[in-house]
Amino acid sequence: MRRKVERDQILGHEDEADGIQEYDNPLPDWWLGLFWLTIIWSFAYLVHYHFIADRSPEAALAQELAEAQERWPAPGEGEGTEAGLTLTAEAVAEGEGVFQTYCVACHGADLMGGIGPNLLDDEWIHGGRPEDVINTITNGVPDKGMVPWGPVIGPEQVNRVAAYVISKNAEALGREPGAVPPPPE
Repeated sequence: MRRKVERDQILGHEDEADGIQEYDNPLPDWWLGLFWLTIIWSFAYLVHYHFIADRSPEAALAQELAEAQERWPAPGEGEGTEAGLTLTAEAVAEGEGVFQTYCVACHGADLMGGIGPNLLDDEWIHGGRPEDVINTITNGVPDKGMVPWGPVIGPEQVNRVAAYVISKNAEALGREPGAVPPPPE
């Protein structure tokens, strides 16, 4: 049973200054229904957004970072690492050609240095492991004037140049190709 609501009831106090009267009317039912529906909807959306679907900004960022890491691996990961380095005679010969094209101006035809450091000794400034050599070629050493060659020649050619440098270093020092020189002191 619906109760009858009296409308236009005056509260009984009047503002002395300007004669305004205040009415005590209830809110319309449709407005109250919309108000409660909004509260229920906001609670349900909050639970769904943060706990069920996990569409929080942190989750979106984590997903984007994972996709970016998969698409563009950091130096030393995926392609262009020791696993991707092949020390075959073909790779070394191809690497020699790339070295002669891009690297001779600074490191010399005999790899003994010049503007750039000597590549046939035990003192590797940026590390002598295969992944260090690949990283140095790919990202360069801007502080010392070496440009990043990775974007210019691509990961395949970077691996070939690294194979050439590593094999020539091992040959000069009487080591097995790929043996790690001692770290710099």
